[in-house]
Amino acid sequence: MLPIHSPKPPSSTTKATTTPELNSIERKNSSSSFRSQNSFVFPNSNRLWLLLVIVSLQIIILLMARGLPLSHRRTHFPSPLSYDHKPVQNPANFSTHRSKSANISISSTVSSPPDRCSSGRIFVYDLPAFFNRELLDNCADLDPWHSRCEALSNGGFGREAAGLSGVIPEGLVPAWYWTDQFAMEVIYHNRVLSHECRTTEPDSAMAFYIPFYAGLAVGKYLWLGYSSKDRDRYCEMMLEWIKDQPYWKRSDGWDHFMTMGRITWDFRRSKNEDWGSSCIYMPGMRNITRLLLERNPWDYFDVVVPYPTGFHPRSDSDIVQWQNFVRDRRRKTLFCFVGAPRAAIKNDFRGLLLNHCNNASGSCKAADCTGSRCSNGTSVILQTFLDSDFCLQPRGDSFTRRSVFDCMIAGSIPVFFWHRTAYLQYQWFLPNDPKSYSVFIHRDLVKNGTSSIKTVLQSYSKQEINQMREKVIQYIPKLVYAKPEKGLNNTKDAFDVAIDGVLKRIKEQEQPGFKWK
Repeated sequence: MLPIHSPKPPSSTTKATTTPELNSIERKNSSSSFRSQNSFVFPNSNRLWLLLVIVSLQIIILLMARGLPLSHRRTHFPSPLSYDHKPVQNPANFSTHRSKSANISISSTVSSPPDRCSSGRIFVYDLPAFFNRELLDNCADLDPWHSRCEALSNGGFGREAAGLSGVIPEGLVPAWYWTDQFAMEVIYHNRVLSHECRTTEPDSAMAFYIPFYAGLAVGKYLWLGYSSKDRDRYCEMMLEWIKDQPYWKRSDGWDHFMTMGRITWDFRRSKNEDWGSSCIYMPGMRNITRLLLERNPWDYFDVVVPYPTGFHPRSDSDIVQWQNFVRDRRRKTLFCFVGAPRAAIKNDFRGLLLNHCNNASGSCKAADCTGSRCSNGTSVILQTFLDSDFCLQPRGDSFTRRSVFDCMIAGSIPVFFWHRTAYLQYQWFLPNDPKSYSVFIHRDLVKNGTSSIKTVLQSYSKQEINQMREKVIQYIPKLVYAKPEKGLNNTKDAFDVAIDGVLKRIKEQEQPGFKWK
């Protein structure tokens, strides 16, 4: 599906109701006070008598107030939520929400429910259709060689996966799609539109989302001799539009964010004859937080998010069932390699890994993806990862590659050869300790023959392998994009982690003395 477009607090003058036992105590105190005072007065002195009566009444009132429990003196009620500040909700859930609220009883100490939007609310710009919907409507023109329409269907998930029956549990087959790695912008747009903290009132927003499909817009001009002006046109026009908006002018873009569904280097052209767009270098882009598939580790405003994979859980139970499945999977081989060699590249490292795998005497399973053998629409990749304890993950055409996430979702332990493939990229999504979930072998040790991949991996005990796999399985929810547009009930997926992180960053930027980290 494409984006489409309480009660008042009690008054302090409330009359207190006292129990008979309390009245008895008060009457005793007032009587004794009266007698003690009366022993020092002359009965015929009317003025003095009146004064004593007034003093006695004040003492009685004071004693009554002190005798009341503290909780009866002041009660805190939750602040009413105005209509303008309510998150966009699914009408189907409204009756459930009302029935739950009706069952809440107010005790002597009432506390407000936790605010799920305490980090702030998100306003989504209604960009002209030229920048998003029209790109989808003209999906057949987004690639010079073939149509992208099927890849961008089903809200960016692509077509439903086929050929997985017998490979994975039957009940989980509907949660799998042949998702394109560059469909991230469409997936995020749909989710932001349905986010519980989305607001239609910009004055109440902490963050402003720009739903510009920058990756789709530039993708159609990366080949076949298009000019640098062609590759820059969409971004230039978007910035002209956004800089006219009052909320942009208020912050100069500091509280704005967007998705750019490719790697950062596709938007960092410094010379006209070079690859890609110069979008990130354009005036106006400097302060925007950018969600990308690979970031420049030295640019604070680049935030990397996981590549979309084929698994899109429909519920929390889908997550648990999948975790149990990959945990209990019987692995047939020690390690695997999935990828295609680059014959045109001198000393191609991926070709070297493919040779290592083929020469590993049954300890490695290789999936040579030359041509279209591993393209979306086959189960070759998933089966290979499901059968292996470890998966070799060299850099792709850039430092990162989608295969890292295909591997980990299958419960296989990644083996890295460049730190920038994962360790300097996915801090919000992966464990802080690289050794807890992965193995690092420096590429030079493999190239010069100093290190044997098979020997290194055989040095890990079964217990160590199980511990690393368990850490990988634990992080699977953070690596997938859920199917429901509102997300899962009790599990944060990759989208949730990304949006929570963006809101936190923007909130931190507003603090006095904030400095880039």
